[in-house]
Amino acid sequence: MRIIVITDAHANLPALKTVLKEITKLGYDAIFHTGDAIAIGPHPAECLDLLLNTPRIQFVVGNHDSYFVYGLPKPQPVCMSDGEVQHQLWTHAQLLPQLRSILARWPYVLEHEFEGVRVTFAHYGIAESGHDFVSTVTNPTAADLNEMFPFPDSSLVFYGHEHSSSDIQGNKRYVNPGSLGCSKNAVTRYCVAEFARGWYAIEHHAVAYDDVELYESFERRNVPERHFIHQTFFGGRFPIDWGKAI
Repeated sequence: MRIIVITDAHANLPALKTVLKEITKLGYDAIFHTGDAIAIGPHPAECLDLLLNTPRIQFVVGNHDSYFVYGLPKPQPVCMSDGEVQHQLWTHAQLLPQLRSILARWPYVLEHEFEGVRVTFAHYGIAESGHDFVSTVTNPTAADLNEMFPFPDSSLVFYGHEHSSSDIQGNKRYVNPGSLGCSKNAVTRYCVAEFARGWYAIEHHAVAYDDVELYESFERRNVPERHFIHQTFFGGRFPIDWGKAI
């Protein structure tokens, strides 16, 4: 049994195409995307269409996906700037309204058993409400993750949200493939997990992709907050005045 785990595609079409091409060549039994298919990047509609039409894929909802389905939190949280609100509204305007009913079917947690190994998929730790996520913990310890993912029947948890990749052993093994769509360098990431008779092995992969189309789309589509996004999620690698030449 071979599964692919991806997370946080974040509307980055060139990165998503690169990963899907790689894993199609590799072969798989199932793909799992652990939340945040949309927002931050300039291609929300294209990425959702590609993901939803990918064979044998399952999803859990992320915070950005839930903003589209259920609306932005009210009152506006202190941590959500006016610029982020404008970016979210722009993202939602790119998507057909009927997609809300499709994303509303994505669960907050998925649990599976592969060859005798119990596996949980979640975007991040679930808040007490059951419809939100706990605050982000940067560089989490095993103790942090034990508290965040109290799934007693699982020995392996795949998650996302925090864009750095990690692989930590605590009460269970906690694996974050790293964001597919957001990285300081032009690389896109995913995990391959293979299962057989109670045994499993995990490989982390990082693949280079051409990010020229990504940057040009940010500029051509006049994506709100794009300069903040460049600095925060892409390591400031795009020149601020590049858009003047395209």
